[in-house]
Amino acid sequence: MVGITIETQSELGPLALWRHSVGHGGINPLPLPERVVQGTAALRPRLIRIFIQEFFRVYPDHDRFDWSRLDPYMDALARTGANVIAAITIKPPPLYPAIDHAVWRPTDVGEWQAVVRALVHRYSVERPIVTHWEIGNEPDLGEGGGSPYRILDPADYAAYYEMTARAVLEAFPQAKVGGPAMAEMHREPLPGLLKHCARTGTPLDFLSWHLYHSDPGRHGYLVRIARLLAQEAGLAPELMVTEWSCDFPPVSVEDGAFDPRRAASVAAAILEMRSAGLDASFYYHLWDQVCDPEDFAPFFTRGGVANMVRHWNEVPHRFGLFGVGGEVRSQYFVFQMLAQLGETQVAARSDHRDVRVLAGTSAGAVAVLAVNHSLDTQANQVATLRFEGLAPGPRLLTVARIDGARRWDAETLALQPVERRRVVVLREFACQVTLPANSVALVTLGEVAG
Repeated sequence: MVGITIETQSELGPLALWRHSVGHGGINPLPLPERVVQGTAALRPRLIRIFIQEFFRVYPDHDRFDWSRLDPYMDALARTGANVIAAITIKPPPLYPAIDHAVWRPTDVGEWQAVVRALVHRYSVERPIVTHWEIGNEPDLGEGGGSPYRILDPADYAAYYEMTARAVLEAFPQAKVGGPAMAEMHREPLPGLLKHCARTGTPLDFLSWHLYHSDPGRHGYLVRIARLLAQEAGLAPELMVTEWSCDFPPVSVEDGAFDPRRAASVAAAILEMRSAGLDASFYYHLWDQVCDPEDFAPFFTRGGVANMVRHWNEVPHRFGLFGVGGEVRSQYFVFQMLAQLGETQVAARSDHRDVRVLAGTSAGAVAVLAVNHSLDTQANQVATLRFEGLAPGPRLLTVARIDGARRWDAETLALQPVERRRVVVLREFACQVTLPANSVALVTLGEVAG
Protein backbone atom coordinates (compact mmCIF):
# COMPACT_ATOMS: atom_id res chain seq x y z
CA MET A 1 0.00 0.00 0.00
CA VAL A 2 1.32 3.44 -0.96
CA GLY A 3 0.60 6.48 1.18
CA ILE A 4 0.17 9.89 -0.48
CA THR A 5 -0.41 13.02 1.60
CA ILE A 6 -1.68 16.30 0.14
CA GLU A 7 -1.47 19.42 2.32
CA THR A 8 -3.97 21.65 0.53
CA GLN A 9 -3.20 24.73 2.64
CA SER A 10 0.57 24.50 2.13
CA GLU A 11 1.05 26.56 -1.03
CA LEU A 12 4.43 26.36 -2.78
CA GLY A 13 3.99 28.90 -5.57
CA PRO A 14 2.75 28.81 -9.18
CA LEU A 15 2.69 25.45 -10.92
CA ALA A 16 3.33 27.05 -14.35
CA LEU A 17 3.10 23.66 -16.04
CA TRP A 18 2.82 25.40 -19.41
CA ARG A 19 6.61 25.46 -19.20
CA HIS A 20 6.57 21.75 -20.06
CA SER A 21 5.36 21.63 -23.63
CA VAL A 22 6.05 19.91 -26.94
CA GLY A 23 8.33 20.25 -29.94
CA HIS A 24 7.82 19.46 -33.58
CA GLY A 25 9.42 19.23 -36.97
CA GLY A 26 12.68 18.58 -38.74
CA ILE A 27 11.28 15.70 -40.81
CA ASN A 28 9.17 17.22 -43.59
CA PRO A 29 7.61 20.59 -44.51
CA LEU A 30 3.96 19.56 -44.12
CA PRO A 31 1.86 21.90 -41.94
CA LEU A 32 0.09 20.39 -38.94
CA PRO A 33 -3.25 18.86 -39.98
CA GLU A 34 -6.31 20.51 -38.50
CA ARG A 35 -7.01 17.62 -36.12
CA VAL A 36 -3.55 18.02 -34.61
CA VAL A 37 -3.91 21.82 -34.50
CA GLN A 38 -7.18 21.58 -32.58
CA GLY A 39 -5.94 18.80 -30.30
CA THR A 40 -2.86 20.83 -29.46
CA ALA A 41 -4.86 24.01 -28.90
CA ALA A 42 -6.96 22.13 -26.33
CA LEU A 43 -3.79 21.70 -24.23
CA ARG A 44 -3.42 25.51 -24.09
CA PRO A 45 0.32 25.58 -24.88
CA ARG A 46 2.19 28.87 -24.60
CA LEU A 47 5.37 27.75 -26.37
CA ILE A 48 6.15 25.09 -28.99
CA ARG A 49 9.70 24.42 -30.20
CA ILE A 50 10.30 23.74 -33.92
CA PHE A 51 13.03 23.45 -36.55
CA ILE A 52 13.18 25.83 -39.48
CA GLN A 53 14.87 23.36 -41.76
CA GLU A 54 16.52 23.90 -45.14
CA PHE A 55 13.79 21.94 -46.95
CA PHE A 56 11.59 25.05 -46.68
CA ARG A 57 13.96 26.62 -49.26
CA VAL A 58 13.40 30.16 -48.08
CA TYR A 59 16.49 31.51 -49.89
CA PRO A 60 16.84 29.65 -53.22
CA ASP A 61 19.05 32.27 -54.88
CA HIS A 62 20.89 35.46 -54.12
CA ASP A 63 18.55 38.33 -53.20
CA ARG A 64 15.45 36.14 -53.61
CA PHE A 65 13.17 34.84 -50.85
CA ASP A 66 10.41 32.26 -51.11
CA TRP A 67 8.06 31.90 -48.13
CA SER A 68 5.50 29.69 -49.90
CA ARG A 69 6.45 26.50 -48.02
CA LEU A 70 7.16 28.00 -44.63
CA ASP A 71 4.19 30.37 -44.33
CA PRO A 72 1.52 27.60 -44.16
CA TYR A 73 3.68 25.67 -41.73
CA MET A 74 4.03 28.63 -39.38
CA ASP A 75 0.38 29.62 -39.74
CA ALA A 76 -0.73 26.15 -38.61
CA LEU A 77 1.49 26.42 -35.54
CA ALA A 78 0.07 29.86 -34.78
CA ARG A 79 -3.46 28.42 -34.79
CA THR A 80 -2.56 26.27 -31.77
CA GLY A 81 -2.42 29.51 -29.76
CA ALA A 82 1.24 29.03 -28.87
CA ASN A 83 4.26 31.18 -29.53
CA VAL A 84 7.24 29.42 -31.06
CA ILE A 85 10.86 28.70 -30.21
CA ALA A 86 12.45 28.26 -33.65
CA ALA A 87 15.78 26.53 -34.19
CA ILE A 88 17.61 28.02 -37.17
CA THR A 89 18.87 25.07 -39.23
CA ILE A 90 18.67 26.50 -42.73
CA LYS A 91 21.69 26.18 -45.04
CA PRO A 92 20.87 28.07 -48.26
CA PRO A 93 22.76 26.75 -51.33
CA PRO A 94 23.79 30.24 -52.49
CA LEU A 95 25.78 30.57 -49.25
CA TYR A 96 26.70 26.91 -48.75
CA PRO A 97 27.35 25.41 -52.19
CA ALA A 98 29.01 22.25 -50.78
CA ILE A 99 27.04 19.50 -49.05
CA ASP A 100 29.13 19.04 -45.94
CA HIS A 101 27.83 19.34 -42.39
CA ALA A 102 31.31 20.33 -41.19
CA VAL A 103 31.10 23.60 -43.16
CA TRP A 104 29.50 26.19 -40.90
CA ARG A 105 30.82 29.49 -42.24
CA PRO A 106 28.78 30.90 -45.14
CA THR A 107 30.58 32.21 -48.24
CA ASP A 108 29.35 35.69 -47.33
CA VAL A 109 28.71 36.46 -43.66
CA GLY A 110 26.91 39.73 -44.44
CA GLU A 111 24.52 38.00 -46.81
CA TRP A 112 23.88 35.26 -44.23
CA GLN A 113 22.96 37.89 -41.70
CA ALA A 114 20.62 39.54 -44.22
CA VAL A 115 18.89 36.18 -44.69
CA VAL A 116 18.53 35.72 -40.92
CA ARG A 117 17.18 39.26 -40.53
CA ALA A 118 14.58 38.60 -43.23
CA LEU A 119 13.58 35.30 -41.60
CA VAL A 120 13.19 36.91 -38.19
CA HIS A 121 11.34 39.93 -39.57
CA ARG A 122 8.91 37.61 -41.35
CA TYR A 123 8.00 35.52 -38.30
CA SER A 124 8.66 37.77 -35.32
CA VAL A 125 7.62 41.17 -36.68
CA GLU A 126 5.28 40.82 -39.67
CA ARG A 127 3.77 37.66 -38.18
CA PRO A 128 4.34 37.72 -34.40
CA ILE A 129 4.78 33.97 -34.00
CA VAL A 130 8.39 33.36 -32.95
CA THR A 131 9.56 34.82 -29.62
CA HIS A 132 12.71 32.69 -29.13
CA TRP A 133 15.40 31.92 -31.71
CA GLU A 134 17.69 28.95 -31.11
CA ILE A 135 20.98 28.98 -33.01
CA GLY A 136 21.38 25.58 -34.63
CA ASN A 137 20.42 22.08 -33.55
CA GLU A 138 22.67 19.35 -32.13
CA PRO A 139 25.95 20.79 -33.44
CA ASP A 140 27.76 17.89 -31.81
CA LEU A 141 26.02 15.45 -34.19
CA GLY A 142 25.23 17.29 -37.41
CA GLU A 143 23.41 15.10 -39.92
CA GLY A 144 23.12 12.37 -37.30
CA GLY A 145 20.90 14.74 -35.33
CA GLY A 146 18.85 15.81 -38.34
CA SER A 147 20.72 19.10 -38.81
CA PRO A 148 23.08 20.24 -41.60
CA TYR A 149 25.65 21.69 -39.16
CA ARG A 150 28.31 19.82 -37.19
CA ILE A 151 30.36 22.31 -35.19
CA LEU A 152 32.59 20.67 -32.60
CA ASP A 153 35.13 23.43 -32.02
CA PRO A 154 33.77 25.79 -29.35
CA ALA A 155 35.42 28.81 -31.02
CA ASP A 156 33.71 27.95 -34.30
CA TYR A 157 30.30 27.55 -32.71
CA ALA A 158 30.75 30.77 -30.74
CA ALA A 159 31.50 32.60 -34.00
CA TYR A 160 28.49 31.02 -35.73
CA TYR A 161 26.27 31.80 -32.74
CA GLU A 162 27.43 35.40 -32.46
CA MET A 163 27.05 36.28 -36.14
CA THR A 164 23.58 34.71 -36.21
CA ALA A 165 22.30 36.04 -32.88
CA ARG A 166 23.41 39.55 -33.83
CA ALA A 167 21.26 39.41 -36.96
CA VAL A 168 18.28 38.07 -34.98
CA LEU A 169 18.43 40.95 -32.53
CA GLU A 170 18.92 43.53 -35.27
CA ALA A 171 15.64 42.40 -36.81
CA PHE A 172 13.75 41.92 -33.54
CA PRO A 173 15.46 43.37 -30.45
CA GLN A 174 12.86 41.80 -28.12
CA ALA A 175 13.79 38.27 -29.23
CA LYS A 176 15.23 35.73 -26.83
CA VAL A 177 18.31 34.05 -28.31
CA GLY A 178 20.00 30.88 -27.14
CA GLY A 179 21.56 27.53 -27.87
CA PRO A 180 23.45 25.36 -28.54
CA ALA A 181 20.71 22.64 -28.52
CA MET A 182 23.24 19.93 -27.67
CA ALA A 183 22.63 16.23 -28.18
CA GLU A 184 25.07 15.53 -25.32
CA MET A 185 24.84 18.37 -22.84
CA HIS A 186 28.27 18.05 -21.21
CA ARG A 187 30.29 18.13 -24.46
CA GLU A 188 31.69 21.01 -26.44
CA PRO A 189 30.65 23.43 -27.74
CA LEU A 190 28.32 24.08 -24.78
CA PRO A 191 30.96 24.92 -22.14
CA GLY A 192 32.83 27.01 -24.70
CA LEU A 193 29.71 28.98 -25.58
CA LEU A 194 29.16 29.84 -21.92
CA LYS A 195 32.73 31.08 -21.57
CA HIS A 196 32.50 33.10 -24.78
CA CYS A 197 29.24 34.80 -23.78
CA ALA A 198 30.59 35.58 -20.31
CA ARG A 199 33.80 37.03 -21.73
CA THR A 200 32.27 39.06 -24.58
CA GLY A 201 28.83 39.96 -23.25
CA THR A 202 27.15 38.18 -26.17
CA PRO A 203 23.47 37.65 -25.23
CA LEU A 204 22.55 34.14 -24.12
CA ASP A 205 18.97 34.23 -22.90
CA PHE A 206 18.59 30.46 -22.72
CA LEU A 207 20.93 27.50 -22.60
CA SER A 208 19.55 24.43 -24.37
CA TRP A 209 20.27 20.73 -24.69
CA HIS A 210 18.51 17.48 -25.57
CA LEU A 211 18.13 14.07 -23.97
CA TYR A 212 16.66 10.73 -25.02
CA HIS A 213 16.70 8.55 -21.92
CA SER A 214 14.20 6.39 -20.06
CA ASP A 215 15.62 7.07 -16.59
CA PRO A 216 13.66 10.05 -15.20
CA GLY A 217 16.47 10.76 -12.76
CA ARG A 218 18.86 11.36 -15.64
CA HIS A 219 16.65 14.19 -16.88
CA GLY A 220 16.76 15.92 -13.52
CA TYR A 221 20.49 15.29 -13.09
CA LEU A 222 21.39 17.14 -16.32
CA VAL A 223 19.39 20.17 -15.21
CA ARG A 224 21.55 20.45 -12.12
CA ILE A 225 24.76 19.97 -14.14
CA ALA A 226 23.74 22.68 -16.62
CA ARG A 227 23.05 25.11 -13.79
CA LEU A 228 26.48 24.45 -12.29
CA LEU A 229 28.18 25.03 -15.66
CA ALA A 230 26.33 28.31 -16.12
CA GLN A 231 27.14 29.45 -12.59
CA GLU A 232 30.82 28.62 -13.06
CA ALA A 233 30.81 30.90 -16.10
CA GLY A 234 29.07 33.63 -14.13
CA LEU A 235 25.87 33.47 -16.21
CA ALA A 236 22.22 32.77 -15.38
CA PRO A 237 20.43 31.91 -18.64
CA GLU A 238 17.11 30.11 -18.61
CA LEU A 239 17.66 26.36 -18.78
CA MET A 240 15.69 24.62 -21.52
CA VAL A 241 15.56 21.04 -22.75
CA THR A 242 14.36 21.93 -26.24
CA GLU A 243 14.10 18.33 -27.41
CA TRP A 244 13.66 15.24 -25.29
CA SER A 245 11.99 11.89 -25.16
CA CYS A 246 12.49 8.47 -23.64
CA ASP A 247 14.89 5.87 -24.95
CA PHE A 248 12.25 3.57 -26.37
CA PRO A 249 13.22 0.19 -27.87
CA PRO A 250 14.71 0.41 -31.38
CA VAL A 251 12.24 -2.13 -32.77
CA SER A 252 9.20 0.00 -33.48
CA VAL A 253 5.81 -1.57 -34.10
CA GLU A 254 2.44 0.16 -33.91
CA ASP A 255 1.35 -1.78 -30.82
CA GLY A 256 4.39 -0.44 -28.98
CA ALA A 257 3.25 3.14 -29.55
CA PHE A 258 0.44 2.52 -27.06
CA ASP A 259 2.59 0.88 -24.38
CA PRO A 260 1.61 2.65 -21.13
CA ARG A 261 5.27 2.80 -20.15
CA ARG A 262 5.63 5.62 -22.66
CA ALA A 263 3.14 7.85 -20.88
CA ALA A 264 4.50 6.94 -17.45
CA SER A 265 8.09 7.61 -18.52
CA VAL A 266 7.10 11.00 -19.96
CA ALA A 267 5.20 12.01 -16.82
CA ALA A 268 7.96 10.85 -14.48
CA ALA A 269 10.63 12.71 -16.46
CA ILE A 270 8.62 15.94 -16.41
CA LEU A 271 8.21 15.72 -12.64
CA GLU A 272 11.96 15.16 -12.24
CA MET A 273 12.88 18.08 -14.50
CA ARG A 274 10.44 20.34 -12.70
CA SER A 275 11.78 19.31 -9.31
CA ALA A 276 15.32 20.12 -10.50
CA GLY A 277 14.23 23.66 -11.42
CA LEU A 278 14.20 23.47 -15.21
CA ASP A 279 12.73 26.56 -16.86
CA ALA A 280 11.19 24.81 -19.88
CA SER A 281 11.08 21.46 -21.66
CA PHE A 282 9.75 20.42 -25.06
CA TYR A 283 8.82 16.78 -25.52
CA TYR A 284 9.66 15.51 -28.98
CA HIS A 285 7.33 15.39 -30.66
CA LEU A 286 3.86 16.57 -31.52
CA TRP A 287 2.99 14.65 -34.67
CA ASP A 288 4.70 11.61 -36.23
CA GLN A 289 5.78 12.19 -39.81
CA VAL A 290 7.07 10.61 -42.96
CA CYS A 291 10.46 11.56 -44.39
CA ASP A 292 10.69 12.11 -48.15
CA PRO A 293 14.33 11.70 -49.25
CA GLU A 294 13.83 14.36 -51.92
CA ASP A 295 13.34 16.94 -49.16
CA PHE A 296 16.83 16.26 -47.75
CA ALA A 297 18.83 15.36 -50.87
CA PRO A 298 19.70 19.00 -51.74
CA PHE A 299 21.56 19.58 -48.46
CA PHE A 300 22.31 16.17 -46.85
CA THR A 301 24.82 13.55 -47.94
CA ARG A 302 23.51 10.22 -49.22
CA GLY A 303 24.31 8.64 -45.86
CA GLY A 304 22.48 11.41 -44.02
CA VAL A 305 19.42 10.99 -46.22
CA ALA A 306 19.43 7.22 -45.70
CA ASN A 307 19.58 7.73 -41.94
CA MET A 308 16.53 10.01 -41.99
CA VAL A 309 14.58 7.60 -44.19
CA ARG A 310 15.35 4.68 -41.89
CA HIS A 311 14.38 6.50 -38.71
CA TRP A 312 11.09 7.90 -40.00
CA ASN A 313 9.90 5.36 -42.59
CA GLU A 314 11.39 1.94 -41.95
CA VAL A 315 11.70 1.88 -38.15
CA PRO A 316 9.70 4.93 -37.08
CA HIS A 317 10.12 5.99 -33.49
CA ARG A 318 6.42 6.77 -32.96
CA PHE A 319 7.21 9.44 -30.39
CA GLY A 320 4.27 11.62 -31.36
CA LEU A 321 1.33 12.74 -29.29
CA PHE A 322 -0.42 11.99 -32.57
CA GLY A 323 0.45 9.30 -35.10
CA VAL A 324 0.98 9.85 -38.81
CA GLY A 325 -2.75 9.42 -39.44
CA GLY A 326 -3.77 11.68 -36.55
CA GLU A 327 -4.43 8.85 -34.09
CA VAL A 328 -3.99 10.04 -30.51
CA ARG A 329 -1.37 8.38 -28.32
CA SER A 330 -1.25 7.98 -24.54
CA GLN A 331 1.44 10.66 -24.18
CA TYR A 332 -1.11 13.27 -25.26
CA PHE A 333 -3.11 12.69 -22.10
CA VAL A 334 -0.10 13.33 -19.88
CA PHE A 335 -0.08 16.90 -21.16
CA GLN A 336 -3.85 17.07 -20.83
CA MET A 337 -3.53 16.08 -17.17
CA LEU A 338 -0.84 18.68 -16.58
CA ALA A 339 -3.12 21.35 -18.01
CA GLN A 340 -5.85 20.28 -15.56
CA LEU A 341 -3.68 20.15 -12.46
CA GLY A 342 -4.30 23.73 -11.38
CA GLU A 343 -2.47 27.01 -10.99
CA THR A 344 -0.89 26.83 -7.53
CA GLN A 345 1.29 24.00 -6.28
CA VAL A 346 0.53 22.56 -2.86
CA ALA A 347 2.69 20.23 -0.82
CA ALA A 348 2.33 16.53 -1.65
CA ARG A 349 4.47 13.55 -0.78
CA SER A 350 4.54 9.84 -1.47
CA ASP A 351 6.02 7.25 0.86
CA HIS A 352 7.01 4.95 -2.04
CA ARG A 353 10.07 5.61 -4.20
CA ASP A 354 8.36 4.45 -7.41
CA VAL A 355 5.31 6.69 -7.04
CA ARG A 356 5.96 10.35 -7.87
CA VAL A 357 3.32 12.96 -7.08
CA LEU A 358 2.52 16.59 -7.86
CA ALA A 359 -0.53 18.46 -6.56
CA GLY A 360 -2.21 21.74 -7.35
CA THR A 361 -5.28 23.85 -6.63
CA SER A 362 -7.41 26.15 -8.74
CA ALA A 363 -10.91 27.62 -8.52
CA GLY A 364 -11.94 25.61 -5.48
CA ALA A 365 -10.57 22.27 -6.74
CA VAL A 366 -7.54 20.27 -5.68
CA ALA A 367 -5.89 17.75 -7.99
CA VAL A 368 -3.09 15.22 -7.63
CA LEU A 369 -0.98 13.66 -10.38
CA ALA A 370 0.42 10.27 -9.37
CA VAL A 371 2.91 8.36 -11.54
CA ASN A 372 3.76 4.73 -10.84
CA HIS A 373 6.94 4.20 -12.80
CA SER A 374 10.04 2.14 -12.20
CA LEU A 375 12.90 0.95 -14.37
CA ASP A 376 13.00 -2.41 -12.60
CA THR A 377 10.21 -3.47 -10.23
CA GLN A 378 7.13 -2.83 -12.44
CA ALA A 379 4.69 -3.46 -9.57
CA ASN A 380 0.98 -2.69 -9.35
CA GLN A 381 0.11 -0.48 -6.38
CA VAL A 382 -2.90 0.72 -4.43
CA ALA A 383 -2.48 4.23 -3.05
CA THR A 384 -4.28 5.83 -0.14
CA LEU A 385 -4.57 9.58 -0.75
CA ARG A 386 -5.00 11.71 2.37
CA PHE A 387 -6.10 15.29 1.79
CA GLU A 388 -5.48 17.71 4.66
CA GLY A 389 -6.82 21.24 5.19
CA LEU A 390 -9.97 20.95 3.08
CA ALA A 391 -13.03 23.15 3.40
CA PRO A 392 -15.77 20.75 4.62
CA GLY A 393 -18.66 20.07 2.30
CA PRO A 394 -19.74 18.18 -0.82
CA ARG A 395 -17.18 17.46 -3.52
CA LEU A 396 -17.01 15.58 -6.79
CA LEU A 397 -14.26 12.96 -6.71
CA THR A 398 -12.94 12.06 -10.17
CA VAL A 399 -10.18 9.59 -11.01
CA ALA A 400 -8.74 9.46 -14.53
CA ARG A 401 -5.94 7.09 -15.46
CA ILE A 402 -3.58 6.40 -18.35
CA ASP A 403 -2.83 2.69 -18.49
CA GLY A 404 -3.01 -0.17 -20.95
CA ALA A 405 -6.80 0.04 -21.31
CA ARG A 406 -6.82 3.13 -23.59
CA ARG A 407 -9.69 4.81 -21.72
CA TRP A 408 -10.23 7.75 -24.01
CA ASP A 409 -12.54 8.95 -26.74
CA ALA A 410 -10.40 9.04 -29.85
CA GLU A 411 -12.58 11.70 -31.47
CA THR A 412 -13.16 14.15 -28.62
CA LEU A 413 -9.76 13.47 -27.00
CA ALA A 414 -11.42 13.15 -23.61
CA LEU A 415 -10.20 10.71 -20.97
CA GLN A 416 -12.96 8.49 -19.62
CA PRO A 417 -12.76 8.45 -15.81
CA VAL A 418 -12.36 5.17 -13.99
CA GLU A 419 -14.32 6.65 -11.09
CA ARG A 420 -16.59 9.63 -10.54
CA ARG A 421 -18.71 10.02 -7.43
CA ARG A 422 -20.08 12.62 -5.04
CA VAL A 423 -18.50 12.68 -1.60
CA VAL A 424 -18.77 14.82 1.52
CA VAL A 425 -15.43 15.78 2.99
CA LEU A 426 -14.33 17.02 6.39
CA ARG A 427 -11.10 18.93 6.87
CA GLU A 428 -9.40 15.64 6.19
CA PHE A 429 -10.47 13.15 3.55
CA ALA A 430 -9.01 9.85 2.35
CA CYS A 431 -9.63 7.70 -0.70
CA GLN A 432 -7.94 4.79 -2.41
CA VAL A 433 -6.82 4.59 -6.03
CA THR A 434 -5.39 1.74 -8.05
CA LEU A 435 -2.07 2.56 -9.71
CA PRO A 436 -1.10 -0.25 -12.08
CA ALA A 437 2.56 -0.55 -13.01
CA ASN A 438 3.51 2.18 -15.50
CA SER A 439 0.37 4.23 -15.11
CA VAL A 440 -0.46 7.89 -14.57
CA ALA A 441 -3.49 8.97 -12.55
CA LEU A 442 -5.15 12.33 -11.99
CA VAL A 443 -7.31 12.48 -8.85
CA THR A 444 -9.48 15.57 -8.48
CA LEU A 445 -11.69 16.85 -5.68
CA GLY A 446 -13.83 19.43 -7.46
CA GLU A 447 -16.85 21.50 -6.66
CA VAL A 448 -20.29 19.96 -7.07
CA ALA A 449 -22.27 21.68 -9.82
CA GLY A 450 -25.63 23.11 -8.80
